Amino acid sequence: MNDSIHQEAYEMSVLAKEALEDKKGEDIKILDLKGLSNIADFFVIGSGNNPNQIRAMADSVNEKLYKAGYKLNHSEGYSGGVWVLLDYGSLIVHIFDREQRNFYGLERIWGDAEEK
Repeated sequence: MNDSIHQEAYEMSVLAKEALEDKKGEDIKILDLKGLSNIADFFVIGSGNNPNQIRAMADSVNEKLYKAGYKLNHSEGYSGGVWVLLDYGSLIVHIFDREQRNFYGLERIWGDAEEK
């Protein structure tokens, strides 16, 4: 894997984390998937308390990354507001309510990933 691409993905992850923090996201983690997955280089995972907050968190990530020059490839779950997935290619952002986050357990599934 190209180290400059990995570094850029990490920088995107930091921006996404900041955007989630701006909207009072909780338990925000950056997982480095280098060598573990061909899906993405990084996951950013955060929790919100209700659908409105979760959508606001997603909007905040989109806005911050767009202003930094990054394009959203795909999103899912926005209308439901219990799990929003934002796919930026080398970065995937997961925003959950607590129940869905506990149920899917991405941190457990990707337990070998280094937390940044």
